[in-house]
Amino acid sequence: MTFSHLDSSGRATMVDTNAKQVTRRSATARSIVVLPEEVLAQLVDGAELRSAKGGVFQTAILAGIMAAKKTGDLIPLCHPLGLEHCHIEIRLDEKQQVLIDCTAVITAKTGVEMEALVGASIAALTVYDMCKALSHDIVIRETKLMAKSGGKREFFKKKLRLLRVEVVEGQSQIWHSIHS
Repeated sequence: MTFSHLDSSGRATMVDTNAKQVTRRSATARSIVVLPEEVLAQLVDGAELRSAKGGVFQTAILAGIMAAKKTGDLIPLCHPLGLEHCHIEIRLDEKQQVLIDCTAVITAKTGVEMEALVGASIAALTVYDMCKALSHDIVIRETKLMAKSGGKREFFKKKLRLLRVEVVEGQSQIWHSIHS
């Protein structure tokens, strides 16, 4: 196996997608943010944090979606893509960690795992930014790919349940569910 972004001389290059088939592709990435008690104490109804800047999770969702749409501008060798759908879900797990799942969907010749990873990462950074006035002990623990489908190599973490793809009124519906 070789690096896809290096040519035969070892120089950086964008992957040539001319010979690839157009398929429906999806990817989900997860970032985990650990918030200290003084931040968690600010939870409203166990579902949202409010800061002087506004609703933390809702702002993080918007920032993540905006970032996913700009991935081709942020990462030099990524293809610029017009995402068909991007969904970010933020919730607390049983350990009171913030789980941020970003799913990106497109019908194209190339996948969207970088878009999902960027969306989850920027959402996590936004949570940090909006909560840092309360504590600098916030930790962005990890960002990882949870699932990828529609391309040459499908990938699913063990705790991923695959559902069917649905298009309702022209909108892609979430078609897989991640369970921590």
